[in-house]
Amino acid sequence: MKNYTDKQLMRKRRLIMQVTCNCFTVSDGEMQEAGVGLYPSLSLLNHSCDPNCVMVFEGKLLQLRAVQDIRQGEELTVSYIDVMATSQERRRLTERQYCFTCDCRHCETGHKDADRLAGDERFWTQAKDTIPKVEELQAAAYWQQLVDTCRTFTSKSQDVLPDTNLYLLKMLDATMDACINLSRWEEALSFGLRTLHPYQLYYAGPHPVRGVQLMRVGKLQHHLGKLSQALDTLKQAFDILKVTHGREHPLTRNLQQLLADCEAELNSKLD
Repeated sequence: MKNYTDKQLMRKRRLIMQVTCNCFTVSDGEMQEAGVGLYPSLSLLNHSCDPNCVMVFEGKLLQLRAVQDIRQGEELTVSYIDVMATSQERRRLTERQYCFTCDCRHCETGHKDADRLAGDERFWTQAKDTIPKVEELQAAAYWQQLVDTCRTFTSKSQDVLPDTNLYLLKMLDATMDACINLSRWEEALSFGLRTLHPYQLYYAGPHPVRGVQLMRVGKLQHHLGKLSQALDTLKQAFDILKVTHGREHPLTRNLQQLLADCEAELNSKLD
């Protein structure tokens, strides 16, 4: 084993910290993580929990796209973290990984934290404690166990936790994914529909995460023959993705084709 001097160890630690602070999570068009990458020029962008830009990938190409009107001279910002988290959690994440405390308006005011933590605290605390187990089951692809775990909790908390509660929402999302993997389409759709209002609340304006969620729900509706509902949901998804991904992105083009197929099927039923 090679022995390093203190100076060499310090240099290696500094390099690792620089990479950690400046790397990006590489994701596919549907925002599923695929790895990490370094993009030096875009690493210069500062963070905001209410950013005016988003970054999306097309293969290895990282694109910066505006999602708000930007005035001349206004700073371009992106979010380094998941904005769905509470302000306290977001600050903890930026401190731990990026070595700064977020002081954006949303963190300073606790914007929408009351919605994120709505409901009976005893139940959402239990949900929060269950999330690590849910994530372990997801990683291991134990879909049936995941469904059983989440369904048990969601059924007993339905009268005391609204779907906007952050930890219940994570369970709904995970259960939707598990049901899709088990080909239980109706059940997946029922959980997916419950996520749409909270996603609209937390991912306000054009946001790629909300656009992808609408597209997934629309696909389920289309698969189940709920064509008019699917058409409405997919149009909402397209209105977002044409901004966040652009009309030429493969995901947006696929969505356009799905919209055309859905319209054709609906028209043939009406004729």
